[in-house]
Amino acid sequence: MYEGNGKMSGKGTVIIKNAAAIVSCDENDTVYHDSDILIEGPKILKIDDKIDDEPADEIIDARGKFVYPGMVNTHHHFFQTFVRNLTTIDYPNMLVLDWIEEIYKIFKLIDPDVIYYSSLTAMADLLKHGCTTAFDHQYCYPRSAGKQLVDRQMEAAQQLGIRYHAGRGANTLPHKDGGNVPEEMVETTEEFIADCERLIDMFHDPEPYSMRQIVVAPCQPINCYKDTFSQSLELARDKGVYLHTHLGEGENPAILERWGVRTLKWCEEIGFAGPDVWYAHGWELTPEEYKVMGETGTGLSHCPAPATLGGFPIIDIPSMKKNGMRLSLGCDGSATNDSSNMLDSLRMAYLMQSYHSKSRGGAPSGYEMLKLATKGGSHMIGRNDLGSLEPGKGADLFMIDTERLDLAGALHDPGNLLARVGVTGDVWLTMVNGKVVYSDGILTGVDEIRLAREAEEVCTRVLREKSSKFY
Repeated sequence: MYEGNGKMSGKGTVIIKNAAAIVSCDENDTVYHDSDILIEGPKILKIDDKIDDEPADEIIDARGKFVYPGMVNTHHHFFQTFVRNLTTIDYPNMLVLDWIEEIYKIFKLIDPDVIYYSSLTAMADLLKHGCTTAFDHQYCYPRSAGKQLVDRQMEAAQQLGIRYHAGRGANTLPHKDGGNVPEEMVETTEEFIADCERLIDMFHDPEPYSMRQIVVAPCQPINCYKDTFSQSLELARDKGVYLHTHLGEGENPAILERWGVRTLKWCEEIGFAGPDVWYAHGWELTPEEYKVMGETGTGLSHCPAPATLGGFPIIDIPSMKKNGMRLSLGCDGSATNDSSNMLDSLRMAYLMQSYHSKSRGGAPSGYEMLKLATKGGSHMIGRNDLGSLEPGKGADLFMIDTERLDLAGALHDPGNLLARVGVTGDVWLTMVNGKVVYSDGILTGVDEIRLAREAEEVCTRVLREKSSKFY
């Protein structure tokens, strides 16, 4: 039996019993009521109104619970988790490139311990709020920190049990050639590509239900040489991995001045576009560029928090969808979000679209936004084995407890509930790959209190004491 404290007493087959609602996010938008889910190992075998004739190693009583597919975060920067709650570097009152100049004074101090503990912190936040698969864009490589930083993130992900896609990023353009990153954080294209290849060979698992993959992700065109992007493209296509970068977040004037074209055109001309490529942000994209994105199959991760904090334009999701753009949802780094709560990002994205789009022909529903965070995210990163609750898909899910007075009167529409009503607190249970990793306030695989104390000590020793003017 399920022990109630988040621990599993065995491995093999699990039955989730008596779920009040199961929001599948499948092709038919099926919502099951008073139903069960049969899980074997990492995958879902069956969803039915009653599963009594199957043997089970574990039974989870889901009475009064709504079950959702695990959300997929498609843009983040875990290393920024220790640069939160700082009013001294006030993102809302700075231009992006000016903000980068200031905050890199802290980032250049980051070491492998900061990477490990900040990743644990962000991943724990994600798991507690229903995210089961996380992509992180790790482009912070101070020379003093060495090259084993994604390795430490993989260690953290395995410890917590989250499904992890690591984006190996880099900044290669020094100040003398127009970059705005400190010299001690600039890498050569050659060393960046070599480390990408090392990580792909060491960690990338393309098999169904894989728990770890690698993405080649040069930071952004404004801070890299063109050959960094060209060689990234060549390596990724050779190895069969995905590509990612920042685009359309304030850099277009500088790219126009440097190259004579806008950033999307620059990427398109060198081939950094297509179904295996997605960008983050995109609030500078034009309607004509929506068409290009749709025609090439290039995706976009919408990150509502930094757009709101920075006072940037709200992207036009209905128009993007009409042009065939692939869309997903991301938290973005904590320096421009201050949390890693995907439920909060879902709620924020829904409200932003409601404000922006109703006068333009209709805003996406809360359920449509949920599908961006689940199925949209899984498709964005090439994971057709995830994103919905149906037989054959990976057993990634979360549950909320609906037997609460604050939700009374809102339970008739489980699909729209999360975004529309604003369910943004800790979930009741999170399962990844068929294993319970968080339940009823407990991360099942770690001593959370000990890790929190260690993380605070690392943040103080490495960052706070050496950059006291910011803290």
